[in-house]
Amino acid sequence: MGKQPTAPMSQGSFLTEDGSCLFRVWAPKHDEVSLKLLTPQSRKVPMAPVGCGYHEATVQNVGPGARYMYELSGDAQRPDPASRSQPDGVHGPSEVVDQRFEWTDSAWTNPTLDRYVIYELHVGTFSSEGTFDGVIPYLQELRDLGVTAIELMPVAQFPGERNWGYDGVYPFSAQSSYGGVSGLKRLVDAAHQTGLAVVLDVVYNHLGPEGNYLADFGPYFSAEYSTPWGHPINFDGRDSDEVRRYFIDNALYWTGECRIDALRFDAIHAIYDFSARTFLRQLADEVHERANTQGRTVHLIAESALNDPRVVWDEAHGGLAMDAHWNDDFHHALHVALTDERRGYYTDFNGLPDLVTALNEGYVYQGQRSEFRGRSHGAKPVGVAPSHLTVFSQNHDQVGNRAAGDRLTASLSHEQLKLAAGITLLSPFMPLLFMGEEYGETAPFPYFISHTDDDLVEAVRRGRRQEFAEMLDAGAHVPDPQAEQTFLRAKLDHSLATSGRHTALRDFYRELLTLRRDHPALQEPDSGDCKAELIGDYVLSLRRSSGTDHLLALFNFSGVDQHISESNVRSDWTQLMDSSAERWGGAAASPGVGKLAPYSFQVFEQSGESGV
Repeated sequence: MGKQPTAPMSQGSFLTEDGSCLFRVWAPKHDEVSLKLLTPQSRKVPMAPVGCGYHEATVQNVGPGARYMYELSGDAQRPDPASRSQPDGVHGPSEVVDQRFEWTDSAWTNPTLDRYVIYELHVGTFSSEGTFDGVIPYLQELRDLGVTAIELMPVAQFPGERNWGYDGVYPFSAQSSYGGVSGLKRLVDAAHQTGLAVVLDVVYNHLGPEGNYLADFGPYFSAEYSTPWGHPINFDGRDSDEVRRYFIDNALYWTGECRIDALRFDAIHAIYDFSARTFLRQLADEVHERANTQGRTVHLIAESALNDPRVVWDEAHGGLAMDAHWNDDFHHALHVALTDERRGYYTDFNGLPDLVTALNEGYVYQGQRSEFRGRSHGAKPVGVAPSHLTVFSQNHDQVGNRAAGDRLTASLSHEQLKLAAGITLLSPFMPLLFMGEEYGETAPFPYFISHTDDDLVEAVRRGRRQEFAEMLDAGAHVPDPQAEQTFLRAKLDHSLATSGRHTALRDFYRELLTLRRDHPALQEPDSGDCKAELIGDYVLSLRRSSGTDHLLALFNFSGVDQHISESNVRSDWTQLMDSSAERWGGAAASPGVGKLAPYSFQVFEQSGESGV
């Protein structure tokens, strides 16, 4: 069996080698806390206060599968805030689990971020089974595609069996309907054996509304600030040291015991913390230090809407020391260039000119006024290397936060889908694919829940309708988030990838990712050169260089042929790819030398000392 963890986290239930189990909980609101064991036989065990608001008890003859609750001040019974398993849901008892696992990934090494190609997936809708084990049969296909890391949307225990994951209320408990922590470990181990890293999306800015009992134990939440999802976590107020400890231990649990290779932090702009050494800074230090002592590398990737380079700056420069962060500006500029959609936050973007800025500089907004926000936004991305920015043409937010959850396949042609793939995968940034985009999945990805509180369900329904009231087209509607059919419609249809243009699109993605991996001009994004510019009104030119190796891609964002002059492509350049070719599901004949077909791109290379 695998080695027992050498030191338990600050909270939870921990089996020991002598057959006993240590239970520890932080409950500073209570002078008395009791452990209520429900199985294998019911008994009540007083817990001893051990300082700083912690209570603990060591109980003999407790093994894996034992169910328990905590009784607070002789009254309310609550599940363990640091429960590793909630087999009966968010309101049921917690379960003792065996932390040991027979790992087979000893040869695994986490790639550097400049080699990351991320594939974001939702466990419940990715496979027909909707489980961790259900993902495993597809891992080799993803590796063959050119993916190097899978990103799991949040898996912390949430109410019911249908949820995006952002309503999780037990941060240490992998969703029971997905297969629990043992299923998660099997997936991580299989991914490593296949050559894939695993990124886990974690939510440290809020907890969900149903089954959220943390406030009954201690001051986990702050009344000083607010978020769109309720009170934020207390990271800088009174008694916040132990709140920080809880969430940092959670990060160490996922990256340590569960061997997750990278964490993606949800919406860090909604983490309010004005302390001198912030929670995220402390977390980054501890996670990186722990990984170093284990001879591992763990990457930390933040979702941030701030356009703030300090997210990835190190401590010497006053930064948070995250390894990378998402770049929504790239997506928004690309989306406007492809669709000309101008509502909501797309109001701020001007299509191709802004896409050129994003390719050359990273952020589009670097301190200028944002009309959507009604104020200036962002800062110059000084010291932000390309591999520090994650970009995408689609992701769960940009698809799922549309009223109907419609993907780009609902609004773009086959040629435009290839155009979006090309500009994203040939960029110098860290690319992310949203599950199914590689073959043109048509299933929507709307917001869905399975709460048990009727009032809460109606509040969510009402909130979704209000959110999109001003954006809906005539006759459009918001799918009922509680309806099981809304969830079932989001299930991927993997069989699409074996037919017609879907197959051609998947093969096209594979070819692009092979080019990204193997071409010398694309292999060193942080040290190589990247230059984007507009040729006329509709053609974007992207040049990538490393040493004496050069690559040129010309993208036509119009619905008509565009001419390419010799000043743009000289005779000593060799064509590598034409997205309009028949093999990629394009027109049967190329528009000819010196022309770009509508919504197509061509890639050329030049090697040698002659330069560009």
